[in-house]
Amino acid sequence: MDLFNVFHLECSRRLPCLPAEHPCSRLHGHSFRVEVRLRGPLDPEFGWVCDFADVQEAWQPIHAALDHRCLNEIPGLENPTSELLAVWLWDRLKPTLPLLAKVVVMETHASGCAYTGD
Repeated sequence: MDLFNVFHLECSRRLPCLPAEHPCSRLHGHSFRVEVRLRGPLDPEFGWVCDFADVQEAWQPIHAALDHRCLNEIPGLENPTSELLAVWLWDRLKPTLPLLAKVVVMETHASGCAYTGD
């Protein structure tokens, strides 16, 4: 069974590998929507896969590190594409959420990516 939590981040970024004429090479902001998905069996005692509070607790240091910040200034996010952000999030969540199955990063209401740890 899958369960998920949705979180939000307000961040600025610029994509330094793009040509200067590309709009995303300039500093701009995003209201990122991040979906954290876990997959596992139902616990027969509790009737859940994982306590949602555990997912929220794992998210708190990430939120503190990224929200209302310039992503380019975060170590490991010097080129903060949504794809690289998804990998960065995975690498920080997986140690505390062993059932992590997918991280979805939406940079707009219609554009995003999903990472499954491949």
